[in-house]
Amino acid sequence: MGKKETVYLGGGCFWCIEAVFSKIKGVEKVIPGYMGGKKEEANYKDVCGGNTKHAEVVKVLFNTNIISFPKILEIFFYIHDPTLLNRQGNDIGSQYRSIIFYSSKNQLKVINNFLIKIKNKFKNKIVTEINGPMEFFQAEDYHIDYYNLNKNQPYCNLVISPKVLLFQEKFKNYLKN
Repeated sequence: MGKKETVYLGGGCFWCIEAVFSKIKGVEKVIPGYMGGKKEEANYKDVCGGNTKHAEVVKVLFNTNIISFPKILEIFFYIHDPTLLNRQGNDIGSQYRSIIFYSSKNQLKVINNFLIKIKNKFKNKIVTEINGPMEFFQAEDYHIDYYNLNKNQPYCNLVISPKVLLFQEKFKNYLKN
């Protein structure tokens, strides 16, 4: 059965993060949504308008007997640039910031140790925000599994597909069958 943990990750558009994490062995569920804002609710229109201060994130439920939390972090920091403030590529705005919402004190300890270990691997300073649990607002249904359902859409083809391919090459031992 294994021990289940949840972490919330934001590193640009949630379609990108979901596309990668849904392919990882041991990840049981990836749900796009919004966290970290000031309003009591969140939806795509308001979040993209910058009105709520929420970040686009994915809720990642994983089995620690199959994949470790440090490996989840390694993949997360590989597939986005944690040194960019409020953007990833051409996606610009605070909703695209690099952010982690941990679910336990142990996760926080692992995150802090991991950041110390990788800080010199980047030319610029890591600006990833680290926050404790907050309310998660699930994204609208049409965002769920967006990449797999829309691979021919230009954004998916030009932005997400290259990230997925890079991930698959580096982490082939962690891919679901």
